[in-house]
Amino acid sequence: MDTQVGKYLILIGAIVLVLGVFIYFFGGSLKWLGHLPGDIRIERKNFRFYFPVTTLLLINLLIFLITRIWKWLNF
Repeated sequence: MDTQVGKYLILIGAIVLVLGVFIYFFGGSLKWLGHLPGDIRIERKNFRFYFPVTTLLLINLLIFLITRIWKWLNF
């Protein structure tokens, strides 16, 4: 196994740890994230369907911008 893979795994683990700590301490301030206009929610008597379209688009845009900045800084 290559040492570069180990570095990436450590980086991914650190990111997950930071996100977990952030959600643990500041999770109450993120209640809007999943209840944005455009998120599809259907609730019936014995059925519940939820598809967060707008939230997924927002997260996708954020990840895209982070990767673009990362590539711009490290070429």
